[in-house]
Amino acid sequence: MPVQPRVAVIGAGPSGLYAAAALLASEVPVDVDVLDRLPAPYGLVRYGVAPDHQKMKSVIRVLQQPFADGSRVRFLGNVRVGDGGIPLDVLREHYHAIVHASGSSVDRDLGIPGEELAGSHGSGAFVSWYCGHPDFVDLDPLLDHPGVVVVGAGNVALDVARVLARGHAEMAATDVPDRVLDTLRGSAVTDVHVVVRRGPEHVKFTPAELRQIGDLDDVDVLVHDDGVLEAGVPEPEERRQKQNIAMLTEWTAHEPGTASRRIHLHFLRTPLRLVEEAGRVCGVVVERNEVRDGGIVGTGEEETLGAGLVVRAIGYSGEPIPGLPFDERAGIVPNDGGRVPGVPGAYVTGWIKRGPTGVIGTNKHDAVETVAHLLDDLHTLPAPPHPDPESVVERLEAYGIDPVTWDGWERLDAEELRLGEARGGAERVKVADLAGMLAAARNAVEAR
Repeated sequence: MPVQPRVAVIGAGPSGLYAAAALLASEVPVDVDVLDRLPAPYGLVRYGVAPDHQKMKSVIRVLQQPFADGSRVRFLGNVRVGDGGIPLDVLREHYHAIVHASGSSVDRDLGIPGEELAGSHGSGAFVSWYCGHPDFVDLDPLLDHPGVVVVGAGNVALDVARVLARGHAEMAATDVPDRVLDTLRGSAVTDVHVVVRRGPEHVKFTPAELRQIGDLDDVDVLVHDDGVLEAGVPEPEERRQKQNIAMLTEWTAHEPGTASRRIHLHFLRTPLRLVEEAGRVCGVVVERNEVRDGGIVGTGEEETLGAGLVVRAIGYSGEPIPGLPFDERAGIVPNDGGRVPGVPGAYVTGWIKRGPTGVIGTNKHDAVETVAHLLDDLHTLPAPPHPDPESVVERLEAYGIDPVTWDGWERLDAEELRLGEARGGAERVKVADLAGMLAAARNAVEAR
């Protein structure tokens, strides 16, 4: 009697959960295990969407749907695959195919002197800190200086600027962990400088995200563009770029007011080096740029922006997966529509497949494409030697891994909701440390 196909999806973020949903929706009966190294699902939605963007997190209602069919899909959290966990080759013995949905988690560097100084962080690490990721619970960024520099021209840069410029009372209504809230409460930050290499007509901000910084209470938005907008820029073809230009042009008339905090948008500036004082960042030297023949050229004129914290938001790269090929330049696993050449039964989806582009919904089409190829290949893939669903759990235990099930996640979820109610005004408060997450998932939290 043929064995019912079994597929493992490694990564419980949007790309992985869309892949699980596509597998369950197929006409081919397939059993699915979704593995994640954390006890909580949802990946970038949980740990990458800003705490004050609760509406964006409503996609969780869609992402959790595969687990409604508990007979065909399992969640196995707290499972590390590879170094320090179960080897990928061992995991392959239990599944016909494996879909890798590990994302892109490595911050790209600016490649300038001083990046290694204390107070210099990538946006992936910084966002993970304020979103309560257990890997970054001890980041403890120093917010004792009035200035912060954020380098980047995308929405992540605006997210970081907005979170730092908001009052801590507003952040208390979000799901930020108590430790993060305490740090924000003691913040001395008054001026957040967003540094953009190119001109205002080239930014990748979405109008909605840009508008939000203009709507912040007790925050002035000041545009520094060397008069480019006042002189007039070519009208962009994209509607969203037109909206951005209209907002930025309006803001050029803003003068510093009585607000207690300010967000400065510096266009046509390139960071050259970070300035050190007492072993930590105290400023960023930037070079003024100008547009010549459609390109960006440095003028040689420098200025220094005072800052005790520098966050670079210039993109991410994936990490190599042992046993799979890796394109260092693109930061992805080379693939053909999700198939990994030369490795039968291996597939990729999401950022590790295409790079860190698109929005959360982009992962759905991406996953459907990968799953379609996987299903086409099923009849050519050999049955694994240990297909019994319980055999993989036993193998995990042999490697010292105690998986967190979907029931365990629901216990952790309930604890976070309880903490939110206790704070007052917050829907939930995240449990950020791994030990606390595991205790809540295993119902070891003391009754309060």
